[in-house]
Amino acid sequence: MEWFQANFWVIWLVAAGGLAVSEMLTLDMTLLMLAGGALAGAGVALFFPALLWLQVLVAVVVAVALLGLLRPQILKRLHKGPGYRSTFDQLLGATGKSVGAITAADGEVNVNGETWSARSYDGEAIPGGVEVDVMEVDGLTVLVLPRHKPLSRDQS
Repeated sequence: MEWFQANFWVIWLVAAGGLAVSEMLTLDMTLLMLAGGALAGAGVALFFPALLWLQVLVAVVVAVALLGLLRPQILKRLHKGPGYRSTFDQLLGATGKSVGAITAADGEVNVNGETWSARSYDGEAIPGGVEVDVMEVDGLTVLVLPRHKPLSRDQS
């Protein structure tokens, strides 16, 4: 127990490493900012091993500062980068399956393992279990058309 009190910086480093590695699962830059806070806590622990309250305070302040100041800037640059497609952009043209009947007003569709609210693209009802293509995204609702149904032109 005495070793841990004298070398609390090791625990901070392990926490920072675990958070940084976990970031690879989420890719939203939150855990990486928390890892930065833990790294700052490790630095304080090297110089002030007996002041646990100071280590925690510095770790929290640095993590909050990174989350509030650095993370938004990093995400903004990432989203402006070439080839970036948001979740909604990835839905366009995707194929899914209707969970139940889809009408012009409501319904549900399963696309890429996720269930989305859906409406029929052309207003015609789509029965459950039919393969559909996502034609448009309207907020959190996808507009779908049966996969093998040809698009028709208005004869106006």
